[in-house]
Amino acid sequence: MMTMEGVVLKLPSFTQLMNPNHFTNRTSLNFRFTFPKYSSSSTASLSVPAAAPVSLGHSTRPDFEILHQKVNNGSKLVYLDNAATSQKPSAVIDAVNNYYRSYNSNVHRGIHFLSARATDEYEMARRKVAAFINASESSEIVFTRNATEAINLVAYSWGMSNLKPKDEIVLTIAEHHSAIVPWQLLSEKTGAVLKFVSLTEDEVPDTKMLQELVSKKTKLVVVHHVSNMLASVLPINEIVQWAHDVGAKVLVDACQSVPHMVVDVQNLGVDFLVASSHKMCGPTGVGFLYGKSELLAAMPPFLGGGEMISDVFLDHSTYADPPSRFEAGTPAIGEAIGLGAAIDYLSEIGMQKIHDYEVDLANYLYESLGTVPGVRIYGPAPSATVHRAALCSFNVEGLHPTDIATFLDQQHGVAIRSGHHCAQPLHRYLGINASARASLYFYNTKEDVDDFVRGLVDTVDFFNSFK
Repeated sequence: MMTMEGVVLKLPSFTQLMNPNHFTNRTSLNFRFTFPKYSSSSTASLSVPAAAPVSLGHSTRPDFEILHQKVNNGSKLVYLDNAATSQKPSAVIDAVNNYYRSYNSNVHRGIHFLSARATDEYEMARRKVAAFINASESSEIVFTRNATEAINLVAYSWGMSNLKPKDEIVLTIAEHHSAIVPWQLLSEKTGAVLKFVSLTEDEVPDTKMLQELVSKKTKLVVVHHVSNMLASVLPINEIVQWAHDVGAKVLVDACQSVPHMVVDVQNLGVDFLVASSHKMCGPTGVGFLYGKSELLAAMPPFLGGGEMISDVFLDHSTYADPPSRFEAGTPAIGEAIGLGAAIDYLSEIGMQKIHDYEVDLANYLYESLGTVPGVRIYGPAPSATVHRAALCSFNVEGLHPTDIATFLDQQHGVAIRSGHHCAQPLHRYLGINASARASLYFYNTKEDVDDFVRGLVDTVDFFNSFK
């Protein structure tokens, strides 16, 4: 009687498929087949090449449930608005849910179990932030509502105490409104003067001009690390050196760099640095300020209330040491814990790995978008020495950016940004009122870029058909 045995396939596990390093040695997939014989059996072995390595975008997408949905007319969602806010992995959502389900309580004020655990987790999140940006100690990290509040904290606490009439603050015209408006308000109160750096022909902030503007009158330099419109990266080390040479301090808006690359505040030498949780896979409603310990210790409170005090009397109060001095009232406890979970998630992947992947993705986006007829991309062209961030702000001749964004969303499920991206002075300098912006993160793929470009070509064709 003839019998037939089953087919045995030795395949990689799911976790191995999700790990691109598993395939670095091009290991073969061995298929072992047992064929029926009347009198004896034999084994045939078949070797085939290994599958191509799985990209970081493909391997991490399963962690982001929101990306796996249909929108509008049934199109799959292609999320390319990461410079505005990032999506959250399941680990972050679970961490926030676990706080509210298991140990919701106020921090620092209770001795009971829930309060003690909430306090431990909240302060652990602070230590995670400090380690993530290599602060020398966790007390140099102040939790805020967002990066905007962090900048305002420095403006009102450090600025009001240290600036006087005719002192100068140097900024670039490419700053986010959050890094311009607080200093305008402070200038009105103190008489300090704002000096602005323009762009080079390559559409990057003119660092030579910045160096020339920095003088003995300069008390503070405020710059972004990565531009949220131009995708350019500033040489922070050099800027810090120029500022410190004349005794000025440096505040860096790192909202577009901390989520995408290794940021080491001790190596950079910055005095203040701000970032937002929601742009780095964390919850909304929390951000942080890094400040050198000696600067924070000398700064007066920003807001008054509970937690930031040492003793309160009817005629005066004394204040807690940093960071508590700058965290008046009940903080965003669950959100800070969620930020800590986001840092764990990013750290497990590796920030250098994220950066390397995004540099390749940025080049692919720039080159692909450049093939669309009539497109104008702002910022520097990528090269061997110029690495753009993974975003492109652009316009298409004859089309309004909001029309482009609307059609892409409604007809193709592609989510991009349109408007001035909180950078009106920069847009005016470039001679435009608005632009469209596609911005990527590590969970995006080249297929996302292809879908975007195909949708954009269709969008251009649609509107041009009416001309």
